[in-house]
Amino acid sequence: MTTSPCWLPLLEGFGTGAGLIIAIGAQNAFVLKQGLLKNHVFATALFCALIDALLIAVGVLGFGQVVSQSPLLLNIATWGGAAFLIYYGGRSFYAVFSTQSLDVHTSTKHPSLKATLLTLSALSFLNPHLYLDTVVLLGSISAQFQENSRLFFALGAILASFLWFFSLSYGARFLAPLFRKPMAWKILDFLIGCTMFGIALSLIY
Repeated sequence: MTTSPCWLPLLEGFGTGAGLIIAIGAQNAFVLKQGLLKNHVFATALFCALIDALLIAVGVLGFGQVVSQSPLLLNIATWGGAAFLIYYGGRSFYAVFSTQSLDVHTSTKHPSLKATLLTLSALSFLNPHLYLDTVVLLGSISAQFQENSRLFFALGAILASFLWFFSLSYGARFLAPLFRKPMAWKILDFLIGCTMFGIALSLIY
């Protein structure tokens, strides 16, 4: 268990959360499309961020607390979390050599608020990676901190989620042309890979 200034777990939570959230996927594509259509932009961003916040809290304050009370589980979480971060970072570096892009097909159809939230619920809660990233991985990493620091770690991850979804929603018209270019994702994937490797090393050492 480590003792550190509050800004260290806050930054680590923000960096880890951002690295896990910012990825090409159905949820982010849908959020971006809503921003392009100017359709329920605030509700879309807030709903996605609140889902993340709920699961992050469950992981950090629940799962993370359970792990921190067992030396065996703490050791498993440390090496398991580091291994996953190295794998995730390696996957990001591998993506640098791909030609992926985020292609959002616009249309004139504007879904209702109910339809929008139902779609977001399905894209979020039916995605197993969401639980792995928020509850398991963030919960495991947070176990390295004492209780107060663990709270700052959770706040950092939640802040990253809110910042990403609101930036993606309201900056859609500026971000969409950028992220249609493979080079933008190459740069982003490289930065995410560096972040994941750095956090993995901090867990080990």
